[in-house]
Amino acid sequence: MRISEVPLAILRLQYRVARIPLQIVEEQVVARLDSESSARLIYERSLGALDVTVGNLLGSPDIAQRGEALTNRSEALLLAAELDAQADAGVAEAGQNFKARREAASQQEQNAQATKEKTVQESRQQAEARKREAAQNAAERAAALGERADKTANQRTAAVENAKRTEHAHISAAEKTVTKAAQAKIEDAQDKRSEAASIRNDADRVSELAEVEKEKRQQARAAESN
Repeated sequence: MRISEVPLAILRLQYRVARIPLQIVEEQVVARLDSESSARLIYERSLGALDVTVGNLLGSPDIAQRGEALTNRSEALLLAAELDAQADAGVAEAGQNFKARREAASQQEQNAQATKEKTVQESRQQAEARKREAAQNAAERAAALGERADKTANQRTAAVENAKRTEHAHISAAEKTVTKAAQAKIEDAQDKRSEAASIRNDADRVSELAEVEKEKRQQARAAESN
């Protein structure tokens, strides 16, 4: 070791000593938290960033690599958690929108049915009124007017039925549009969950590789010391 490297070696040793309390907190407190909890991921990311900074400043690749692996893992899991949250929010929103629009379509159908019944009733009342008026004027005219009134009532009933069929067609089209939009959001949410799962798997592999490298370095140090 060169004399010029001695101060850096001392600083690296001091950093390792100073990091022991942080390591104890990580092992005794943070490790008990859920592996994807926000508090644990933020702590690990901060600790990893500290290792990267100190490792680069002190010329210690192993410290920097350890910090980089910890940072990458925590950031990947934070991203996965965020994607999961977005997926859940998308599914919830799609469900709420679908329910609201379905209820609106159902209300429109009920209104159309009520309008049809009211129109039919009014038409029949008008027809009966005309019949009574025709009977009062003259028996012959009453028969003619009654037939005309029946014909008018039938025409109005046919018009109402046609309007009902048109309204049902509009409602059915609206329900299909709502269902298609909701399905699209659900599929998008499923894609986000798949992406989150892939990112989480990558993060686990990075963590495993970091552990393997750590064990190799420890074995190498042990071999050197022997």
